[in-house]
Amino acid sequence: MESNGIEKATVGDIELAYETFGDPADTPLLLVSGLGSQMISYAEELCAGLAARGLFAIRFDNRDVGLSTHLHSAGIPRLGDVRRGDRSSVHYELADMAADAAGLIEALGLDSAHLVGVSMGGMIAQRVAITYPERVRSLTSIMSTTGDRSVGGASEAAQGVLYAPPAQDREGAIQRQLETSRVIGSPGFPLDEEAVRARAGLAYDRGHDPAGVARQMAAIVTSPDRTADLGRVAVPTLVIHGSDDALVNVSGGRATAAAVPGAELVVIDGMGHDLPRPLWPEITDRITALISRVEGRV
Repeated sequence: MESNGIEKATVGDIELAYETFGDPADTPLLLVSGLGSQMISYAEELCAGLAARGLFAIRFDNRDVGLSTHLHSAGIPRLGDVRRGDRSSVHYELADMAADAAGLIEALGLDSAHLVGVSMGGMIAQRVAITYPERVRSLTSIMSTTGDRSVGGASEAAQGVLYAPPAQDREGAIQRQLETSRVIGSPGFPLDEEAVRARAGLAYDRGHDPAGVARQMAAIVTSPDRTADLGRVAVPTLVIHGSDDALVNVSGGRATAAAVPGAELVVIDGMGHDLPRPLWPEITDRITALISRVEGRV
C-alpha cells in the first residue's frame, strides 16, 4: 500500500511534516520516532504492512529533525552543563514534544489514535498518554524507558557512539550510522548494511542537523521521571523490548511495564536497539492484536 504523500500540519509554533498510509477512514495509528530519527525510521514497507491490516498509519518528523520545524534560533544546548543541572540552554522538554504529537492528532481531524513510540518516541508517547489521555486509544512503547535514571542505562560502548562528534558530510553520516548500528543493533539478526546506508543517506538529504539532535537530547535529560504518572495510564498498553539492547537496557522496558497497570511486556531475544526486518511480522502482529482488542474486533 503506497504512501498518501508528505504533508505538513501547523501545531502551535511548530510545523510538522507527516506522511500517511492507508484509508483515512480506518483506525488511526500514530508512529513516534526516536532521538535524532526521522519519520523514515519507520520503513515504508513496515507502514504499508500496518495499513494492509486495516490501520491508517501516520509517521511524522518530530521537531528539530527532517522536514519539520528546526529551532535554529534556540542554539546548541550545553549538554555537559545540562547534566550538571544547569537548564539555561534547554529550549524544550519531552512534554513539549508530546504536545506536538497530540496536536498533530487534532490537526488531522482525529479525536484520538493508537500510539506506537520507539526509544525517545516511546517516552513521548508515554507522556501523551499521561497528559492527553483523551487522545490515546492504546499505547505501544518499544525499546524505551520511564525516565528513572536507575533503569534503562546504556552500555559504555553505546554511550561512545551516542556522544561521538557529529559527522561533517554525507558519507561521514552514513559511516557514523553504520558504526552505531554495529554497536546498538540486534546481535541476533544480520545487519542489513544496504538498508542502513540508504536510510542514513536519505536522512542526511532530508535534514542533517546535529544541533537539533542535541536539543532533543537535552529534552530527554531534563524531563522528569514518569514512573508515578505512568501509574495513572488507563489505556491498554504493550511494552516491547529487546533482550540485547545496548542503548536502553531491557530494565527500562521492564520498569515501563511494571509502572503501567495491566501492561503486557514482550521481551524479544536477540533484539537490540533497532527494528530488524525479520521481526516486522511479529511486531506488526502484536501491535495489531492490541488494537483489535481495543477496537472490539476480537
